Amino acid sequence: MRIALVATLLLGCNSEPECARDGMHACGAFVRDGDGRAVVLRGVNLAGAHKLAPYTDVFTPADYERLHAWGFRSLRFLVPWAAIEPARGAYDDAYLDWVRERMQWAHAAGLDVVLDMHQDVYGEGFGFGGAPRWTCDEQYYAAFVPRDQWLLNYADANVLACYDHLWTDTELQNAYAAMWGHVAAHLANEPAIVGFDPMNEPHWGTYSVAMFEVDRLQPFYGRVIEAVRAQAPWLVFAEPSSSRNLGFATKLAPFDVADVIYAPHLYDPSAELGDDFTATRRDAFLATAADLAADAERLGIPLWIGEYGGNAASPQIGAYMDAAYDGTASSFAGTMYWAFDRSDGYAILDPDGNEKPALLDAIVRPYPARIAGEPLTWSYDELARTLTVSWQPDSSILAPTVIVTPVRVYPNGVDVACDGCTVTPGDGEVTISGGSSVTITPR
Repeated sequence: MRIALVATLLLGCNSEPECARDGMHACGAFVRDGDGRAVVLRGVNLAGAHKLAPYTDVFTPADYERLHAWGFRSLRFLVPWAAIEPARGAYDDAYLDWVRERMQWAHAAGLDVVLDMHQDVYGEGFGFGGAPRWTCDEQYYAAFVPRDQWLLNYADANVLACYDHLWTDTELQNAYAAMWGHVAAHLANEPAIVGFDPMNEPHWGTYSVAMFEVDRLQPFYGRVIEAVRAQAPWLVFAEPSSSRNLGFATKLAPFDVADVIYAPHLYDPSAELGDDFTATRRDAFLATAADLAADAERLGIPLWIGEYGGNAASPQIGAYMDAAYDGTASSFAGTMYWAFDRSDGYAILDPDGNEKPALLDAIVRPYPARIAGEPLTWSYDELARTLTVSWQPDSSILAPTVIVTPVRVYPNGVDVACDGCTVTPGDGEVTISGGSSVTITPR
């Protein structure tokens, strides 16, 4: 099956002065590097194991190198508030030193990192990850009765009361912003870190879904951004309310600060409830991806899917992940698979640390990582393993286009056809100097 994916040129502005800047930054529809190239941040979440105490994992530098070998070039690295500030005003810098070491591993492996302040069902008081216990009244934790289907726990009145407290208590919001500022100050000099995700899947509590982002979430983001930017010039990967996952339109407004990326999640609702992804779901899933791209276009910022993923045991995992690849490639969006963990379900590795071949075959794909100009089209024929990418070249960009060609997909190497360009092969990638299109085929 071959699907042509045409990128909409959303406010493309690489030639404008504000886009010719050092470091990773946002310009119109694309994240750009310091050379001016459009960047596709494709990677994985690491790791679900970070959600609960001791907030760590078993991975080593070799695992970071393995992710790079699979073709991933970025990480969404989970850090929970409870790990950073276990008691009010008392920061655990030993934990942040642990994070720092992993940031150094990521840099050595060529991985860009987005720090994600992760939470599910508010936090630790309810048996989940996120906020420390001190942030809400113990009476709500005591009255909570967990439900087997974890998503249903969001409907519990005690959970909702804690969210309401967060969104209405100015001092608690100041503490959250200060916590983020402390993280930024501690890790500001780590070159692997390019950005931060202020909060995973923020929930509206009992407030109006329609007005939550307008009245509460976006002002909260402003407070956090100010605290972080006082310490580090990181990109902001701003998520909409978690109601966006349920199909509600986002009401985030264009931000009044620079270098913000729209960071929703992309899951098929039926697959999330345990059903197999089917061909009849594909069109709806692609339509959701297109809707998220339209959100980003309205906001005038790039699109980055902070989470997508599926059950590795599903016989339709290939079709599901193929739809995710196709739907996001249509807007050259970054994507982060959930997750690099050792467990059953969505994890890339099984509980013993072995690879899940069907899942890896579905998510390890070639793609344009850095594009020396304005991206135009991106198509991939998974049966023939043929990748085609085109762009409008920009003569002011001297750095080459980089196409990731994972050895897992191309064990015998690749043949490269391009118009008026010079090709330099590498280990799991090729660089293209000049030209405006390239076709990659198996050797």
